Amino acid sequence: TGTISSLQRQLEIQESQLRRTKSEKEMLQRMLRERENELQAMSAKFCSLIEEQEHAELMVTMEKENSSLRQVVTELESKLAEQNKLISELQGTVSQLQAEVLSSQHHSRVQQRDQAALQSQVETLQHKMLQTTVALESITSRFERYRNKIIQATFSTAGSKPPQAELTDEEVLEVMQVCGSSKLCFQWPARDSWDK
Repeated sequence: TGTISSLQRQLEIQESQLRRTKSEKEMLQRMLRERENELQAMSAKFCSLIEEQEHAELMVTMEKENSSLRQVVTELESKLAEQNKLISELQGTVSQLQAEVLSSQHHSRVQQRDQAALQSQVETLQHKMLQTTVALESITSRFERYRNKIIQATFSTAGSKPPQAELTDEEVLEVMQVCGSSKLCFQWPARDSWDK
């Protein structure tokens, strides 16, 4: 956004300079037309005075004025050429700045789309993680209830001593294997009661 604002300010400055240069060009063109009109007027005056007695003196005066006017016209044409060159350069700069502004705006839009996509992915992963956590807690709870049922069933048989401390999963498995090898019977709880 800062880059776009800077480019837009540069663009406004260049466009202002371009307008000012075009205005100067128009002024120079007006001056050139005025000098050409003066030159034509002087030529007409020369034609009207050609029959007078001061013909020779007027010829010298008119020649001097014509020479002066031609010099002014040459200078104005030179300045006009310089102004045209400057206008062309300014137009190129303005076009370049406009392209940079468009490029920066496009880059900004792409970044916003990417950020929105990443945010959506994060939200999806968070939702999946929450679902996984809930499912894990449910499975863990069911496993603990199932484990407790096994322990209760194992140590509820005749002659079994209740454990003095909390049993590990390996110890529970070992007790179940001993009960199975000695053909001891115990009542399994109904399957539909495992989750209760």
